[in-house]
Amino acid sequence: MEWLTSHKIPLGRWIEDGVDVVYEHSFWFFDAISTGLGFVIEGLIAILLWLPALLLIAMIAGLAFALHRNWRLPLLIVPALLLVANMGYWEEMVETIALVLTSTAVCVLIGVPLGIAAAHRPWFQAGLRPVLDLMQTIPTFVYLIPTMVFFGLGVVPGLISTVVFAMPAPIRLTYLGVSGVPRELIEAGEAFGATPGQLLRKVELPYAMPAIMTGITQCIMLSLSMVVIAALVGADGLGKEVVRALNSADIARGFESGLAIVIVAILLDRICKRADPGAGGR
Repeated sequence: MEWLTSHKIPLGRWIEDGVDVVYEHSFWFFDAISTGLGFVIEGLIAILLWLPALLLIAMIAGLAFALHRNWRLPLLIVPALLLVANMGYWEEMVETIALVLTSTAVCVLIGVPLGIAAAHRPWFQAGLRPVLDLMQTIPTFVYLIPTMVFFGLGVVPGLISTVVFAMPAPIRLTYLGVSGVPRELIEAGEAFGATPGQLLRKVELPYAMPAIMTGITQCIMLSLSMVVIAALVGADGLGKEVVRALNSADIARGFESGLAIVIVAILLDRICKRADPGAGGR
């Protein structure tokens, strides 16, 4: 055993050298990504904070009613958000929601096309599967290190880490939804002369939409679960309050900020969940 450990394969050193080489030759690329994503997130936060809190609460409640045609959800949203504002975490909640929405948008824009491609190309799915397994199983603190190296401290490395953590959900569920389309539907579309693009838009995506929406909802929940870890690399929001409470053993702050995260998670889950067709007005 001593002989084995004395001839250690320097895997860690090789990875570190590779990261150094990539950053040395592509630092301008990572700087551009950091600037662009930072501009988007900061702009979204500025817009949400510019709106009066009561107006934003009314807009969220109105959106929930428009999506679900059910008064019970707005009646839950309004007092819940008023409670967060009363506890003094309104700005932090807005920053958290902006981070979650941005990371979810990035995951959907990348993950849904990858899931569709995997469903149509078995060889691509075979190569993508181990990558997704790695993304889901590797400890989150491990890939915080390269994101800090490439993007520094701030909201952008937190966003990138969140995207890496949440990306597998929309990819896998989009793949399952599209690949689960009955062959009879595909053959019926082909019999009517539909092109592959028309089959995708009019047959496969409508059939797979419940699975895709489930993937998006899971992506939102996974993104929200990363807010505390993202705070460790400089991301603002409710996660930073949890970290501060942990560092100072502040039970009151920890409970209130944790409760605010739970409220945001419940509301986002209820809003994004597919509506029950027969639930309107009940």
